[in-house]
Amino acid sequence: MSNLGEYLKVRRERLRPEDVGLPGGSRRRVPGLRREEVALLAGISVEYYLRLEQGRDQHPSDQVLDSLSRALQLDADSETYLKNLTTPTKPVRRRAARPEQVSTGIQSLIDSWPTTPALVQGRYLTTLAANRMAVALSPFFAPGVNTIRAAFLEPEMREFYLDWDEMTAKAVAYLRSIIAPDIDDPQITTLIGELSLHSDRFRTLWAKQDVRQKTSGTTRFNHPQVGPLTLNYEKLALPGAPNQMLITYHATPGTPSHDKLQLLAHL
Repeated sequence: MSNLGEYLKVRRERLRPEDVGLPGGSRRRVPGLRREEVALLAGISVEYYLRLEQGRDQHPSDQVLDSLSRALQLDADSETYLKNLTTPTKPVRRRAARPEQVSTGIQSLIDSWPTTPALVQGRYLTTLAANRMAVALSPFFAPGVNTIRAAFLEPEMREFYLDWDEMTAKAVAYLRSIIAPDIDDPQITTLIGELSLHSDRFRTLWAKQDVRQKTSGTTRFNHPQVGPLTLNYEKLALPGAPNQMLITYHATPGTPSHDKLQLLAHL
């Protein structure tokens, strides 16, 4: 089964008939919707939908993808991911992989923020650069650390993130959102394989096929020196640096977390 077919199958099985206005019933032998029901809702033939789910047709038209997105009730991020899965990748000559590097200008910029934790992640969610405040917030934000690997495989991260379950769910959905159509990239395959092998939590979340490109929000930490922190985060794509994301954390002024962040900066 292709990546497209697997995604369609999982999303189909996660919908209940009553979610789309169809009668349910106790005699249904499959979870979620039947293939013929998705085909009916999308306005395509059952035979054609079967070819898509079996991977025998991996490049449907935009019109078909729009219809499938509506039938499966995909949100904007999930619809984008679906379309990216059908985008043919151009064959390129394999060259020796060059290490990802952060520009000196960005490094100087984040170093100039004495009270704002900031780091830059690369294509595979490995930290490429971080300022002193980011490392003070967590040693797992230091350059060279893969943050999603640490989130699932380092026991300390369960203690550090007060909302670990929510954070890991967001992290996996975000990872899926940024890797299509390069889901078969060898480094990505190795990362997913390692996490699936060693983390039941990751394996369960990855199988759900959730997609969410969350670029801002709030997370809660339990810092060993200053205690609980509620920080806002922002993820900003860096122009001229493909696949690099600048991540910053800040506290709302006037809150205890703001005072603790100032204290951390002076420790």
